[in-house]
Amino acid sequence: MNVDHSRKNTKVIIANCSGFFGDRLSAAKEMVQGGPIDFLTGDYLAELTMAILFRTKMKDPNGGYVSTFLKQMEQMMGECLDKKIRVVANAGGLNPKGLAAELTRVAETLGLHPKIAYIEGDDLMGRLGELQAMGENFIHMDKGIALKDSQAMTISANAYLGCWGVVKALDEGADIVVGGRLADASLVVGPAAWWHGWKQDDWDKLAGATTAGHIIECGAQATGGNYSFIDEVPSFRKVGFPIAEISENGSFVITKHPGTGGLVSVNTVKAQLLYEITDPRYLTPDLVARFDTIRISQEGPDRVLIEDVKGEPPTETAKVCINTLGSYRNSMTIILTGLDIEKKARVLEDAFFDAVGGKEQFQQARVQLIRSDKEDPATNEEAFAYLRITVIDPDQKKVNKVSSKVVELALANIAGFTGTPHPLKELPPLFTGRLWYPISTFIRRW
Repeated sequence: MNVDHSRKNTKVIIANCSGFFGDRLSAAKEMVQGGPIDFLTGDYLAELTMAILFRTKMKDPNGGYVSTFLKQMEQMMGECLDKKIRVVANAGGLNPKGLAAELTRVAETLGLHPKIAYIEGDDLMGRLGELQAMGENFIHMDKGIALKDSQAMTISANAYLGCWGVVKALDEGADIVVGGRLADASLVVGPAAWWHGWKQDDWDKLAGATTAGHIIECGAQATGGNYSFIDEVPSFRKVGFPIAEISENGSFVITKHPGTGGLVSVNTVKAQLLYEITDPRYLTPDLVARFDTIRISQEGPDRVLIEDVKGEPPTETAKVCINTLGSYRNSMTIILTGLDIEKKARVLEDAFFDAVGGKEQFQQARVQLIRSDKEDPATNEEAFAYLRITVIDPDQKKVNKVSSKVVELALANIAGFTGTPHPLKELPPLFTGRLWYPISTFIRRW
């Protein structure tokens, strides 16, 4: 590992600019310009995002990556190079190589010459048959069923990769590192391990960085966003994104840039620590971090110190996200007004399912009565309740006819019948594709 050991006792400052695909576009600029940082990281991949990216790749074989990251780099690539800020992100999605090529094109257009690395190896689509023949059943973590028994078409299969590919890329001089399904926390562990020259069995140090990565991976959720005790947060305007200052021994401080909204407190950090956690042993591709060993304290305003996180070797299994084609869905919402709301809802529901041939013909059918109406409304909107009818079925034609059958009831059902949004002859784009049901499993390491 090519490490400048003069940095060994300095903190590495790692800033996050994305918690999901669609997060605040200006966050990259805010983090680069808001104060000194060494690394800019971004987590763009929820499990469902891989299915969304599959749809974009179906439209364009050169796509399949997160387009907003490309826009962020177009804005900030030059400034990152000037300030020697390296970038690490999993925005490559289903096509890290394609994203690297587009980043190169953008750089050439801007007259810049960054070293760009991409990490592959997470995509298992071409190996599913081979792995199943070897005895890997890809058991669903929640339902306990094997992939072959799901009787669904697989559209993506990606193993969660750890930090050491990032370390290698940085060791070879990369200014920008993009990957596919790099594990959320590993986006931070890689820069920290490279900066401090950690070894692959420095379990406690790696566990500290893993904990830091888990805290900042969801963007402003660690700095007051989605925080239940809203009165503690001074301002929700332009909530600052989180920063981890990681020391050589694995301890770290969570903070944010000065002058930004939000709050960094022991409790906002604890809230994010518990996010998506079911067990004190936090499993990652790099190691197991023991969240039951954490010591956490307020170091100063908007500065939280975390120490003494213990680590253990990784498990012998790796996590894989598999997305399969689901069924078609259509949903219609009808406004209910006036008196006898519940009776009107029953009348409408009964007439609709009679018109379409019965509720039981659909794979799933759900009816929701949303009582947003008030007894003595001051406005029309306060007088409305909503009846939402949703059906799911593999037969697209059956699902499509829901819209027209609801419309046909307009003059033959309850008083004041109206729908929202306005029904269309064809389903809007949201409903014309299939649903994506992610199947997260563990597979053996290979």
